[in-house]
Order: sequence, then C-alpha cells, then structure tokens
Amino acid sequence: MADLLLDTKGLNCPLPILKTKKAIKDVAVGGTIEILATDPAADADFQAFCRTTGHELIESAQDGDVYRFVIRRAK
Repeated sequence: MADLLLDTKGLNCPLPILKTKKAIKDVAVGGTIEILATDPAADADFQAFCRTTGHELIESAQDGDVYRFVIRRAK
C-alpha cells in the first residue's frame, strides 16, 4: 500500500501531474504515492514526469477507464 493516495479522476492534463508534483512533497524520500486518473494521456504524462524528475514509476495499470500509478519519491 502506498504512503499517500491521490485521486485525480475527472481531471485532464495537466492537472493530474500538477497535483502529483505538489502532493509528492508530502511523501518521504523513498516513500510511494498512488495516483488514480481518468485522463487518457495520463500514462504518457506520468512516464515523462518520472523521467524528468528522477522519481521511479514502480507500477502502472489500467482498470476500465481508471489508470493507476505508483511512484516512489527519489528526492
């Protein structure tokens, strides 16, 4: 289970990324945040977010219209 759950369902780009960027500051380094999203661009957005920030995308899944991401905070 992640240290923090962030529900961004119903929000479109760039809001899920912006909310994640803000919320991940509340997670300790090495901790995880789980994000739920419905934006079809979320998968590509979160991959790019992790590449550019250094955080680790440790899980990515889709269940119907809901995307689920688990990110480990790097710094």
